Amino acid sequence: EETDMIRKFQEKDIDRVAEIWLNGNLEAHSFIAEEYWKDHFDMVKEMLASAEIYVLEDEKGIQGFVGLNGHHIEGIFVDGTERSKGIGKQLLDFVKNRKGQLSLNVYAENEKAMKFYLREGFTVQEKSMDPDTGEQEYKMMTIFP
Repeated sequence: EETDMIRKFQEKDIDRVAEIWLNGNLEAHSFIAEEYWKDHFDMVKEMLASAEIYVLEDEKGIQGFVGLNGHHIEGIFVDGTERSKGIGKQLLDFVKNRKGQLSLNVYAENEKAMKFYLREGFTVQEKSMDPDTGEQEYKMMTIFP
């Protein structure tokens, strides 16, 4: 729908964005203890405030966001009730157009995210262990024409 708008993050967005971040992590990473995400919540709020973030907003409010560090995607997060409606793809396409080459890390057990990024043209570059969680992680990368 044309009512979706992607724009740069503003300070007033922080509570909503942090809420989507926390819920998204808790749902996608059931294999990691909840405390891990909750313990990092305040730190992440501070980081979000200074990161390069674009939010997707519709008439109901912010439904998703993408966080970047240069050409590296720190994450794409979509509100639980709005998933599988193309919001993640809209956000990804938006940064593809801005950045060209992109990289990201994804947990091997996060199958939905793996499938999404593979479908969107990312390839696995290397496997490693995330020292914070002990989980297997993939570094993925893409280069657009």
